[in-house]
Amino acid sequence: MFGGNDGNNTLIPIDTAGYGQYAAARPPSSAINLRTGIAAADPAGQSWHALRLASRVAGAANAVRSEEDGHPGQRGNAVATDHKAQYNAGVRPLSLYSHADQQAQWQSSISNNAAGTGWGGRLADKVASFNAASGFPVVTSLDGTVLFTTGTATVPLTIPVTGSFALSGYGGSTAANARLAAVKQLLTQGSANTFVTGANAIGSQALQLSATVNPILASTNSTVAPIFANQKTGTANQLYQVAKMIEARAATGAKRQIFFVQLVASIRTEIRSIGSRICSKSYSPALKAFYDATVALGVSAQVTTFTLSDFGRTFQPASGGGTDHAWGSHHFIIGDSVKGGLMYGLYPQLVLAGPSDAETEGRWVPSTAVDQYGATLARWFGVGSADLGTVFPNLAKFPTSDLGFMS
Repeated sequence: MFGGNDGNNTLIPIDTAGYGQYAAARPPSSAINLRTGIAAADPAGQSWHALRLASRVAGAANAVRSEEDGHPGQRGNAVATDHKAQYNAGVRPLSLYSHADQQAQWQSSISNNAAGTGWGGRLADKVASFNAASGFPVVTSLDGTVLFTTGTATVPLTIPVTGSFALSGYGGSTAANARLAAVKQLLTQGSANTFVTGANAIGSQALQLSATVNPILASTNSTVAPIFANQKTGTANQLYQVAKMIEARAATGAKRQIFFVQLVASIRTEIRSIGSRICSKSYSPALKAFYDATVALGVSAQVTTFTLSDFGRTFQPASGGGTDHAWGSHHFIIGDSVKGGLMYGLYPQLVLAGPSDAETEGRWVPSTAVDQYGATLARWFGVGSADLGTVFPNLAKFPTSDLGFMS
């Protein structure tokens, strides 16, 4: 979720004291106040208030009946265990409130220096052997080449959200077939230039994969097509392509797959508070359709959907309306292998300049790190304990590598 998810309008206190704290900072006059919610969450070990998932994101909760839906409390980039103390001492993620830097750090799980690979790509490196027989890439991106999908050895497959995954004008006639043969031959030519060699390898792989992937994407007879029939948003279109790729796993031969889809907030959406606006129009219905598709395909226990985002949004409304850049936020993990209906991590104390606030505007200090979040998913995906440190280089700085939300 590019743009920063407003977790304060995702999970809302509904007891008198808790909601009073919420409404004190976000009154109706703020234009970002939410007064109702559904789909009760039960934060383990926290009895000071009750929480409800905002009605604007209710479609996602309904999709998983709230039992297969986990809510990680205040997740964010961090550099050490005692986040607040480290923050006060000046030890904090680089460029903490910068969109571009925090997107990169969420995707790389490395917050103390720039990274050239993402944890999705490094995860794919470790499970590539599962796909060795088919040679099909572990990672598929619906957003081009992004840091998350980049590994040390892994080359991600990038597919379009709509349209064809094949060269146009290179088939159907003798001349067109000859052109295709010539292109393939040119791509096998050696070069002293590393970039040319790399581009040729990627081009050759793309041509080879297109013979398998293009019929899947172009198919109009998919089992999941009716589920997405009324979904016309960009997020739903991406998840529909993912569902079709999962449906065709027998054709691709893939035993492990990672898919990256993106949701971008416009400037207007950011000003109006992404967490409470964008989910109702795009994110929630699309996730519901995707979960329903995994059920229809019989793989809802084998597919886990999780969210990433730059950072949270300030609890205190911005002077010009909406919210400003912040830090920790809530995230979702959805699937039948998720130990759902619970919060993993801590819900912040909704007090400006209070114990949970990094500063004075409600920039919540995360209770757990991206590294722990990703490592929990990586274990479920098949990465051994000995390899977790390679996928998440800073994991040893945190007290646990398994947050317990996967069965």
